[in-house]
Amino acid sequence: MLVLTRKLGESIAIDDHIKIVVVQIKGKQVRLGIKAPKETKIHREEVYQAIQDQNTEAAQSELSALSDLSEELRKK
Repeated sequence: MLVLTRKLGESIAIDDHIKIVVVQIKGKQVRLGIKAPKETKIHREEVYQAIQDQNTEAAQSELSALSDLSEELRKK
């Protein structure tokens, strides 16, 4: 993990297309602004994890449904 120190108004560049700017510092909270192409998906970590969990559940559900369908077809 790369750890950087930035002050209010300073930024971090990621590749040529993403820029993270320190917008506000209030106590223990830091507000960040992120400039990125529209097609770049940006989520808070807890939201990203929830999406990943839902995708995993959906994939497992689909596999289970396909397995059930396959079993039904074999019986015929």
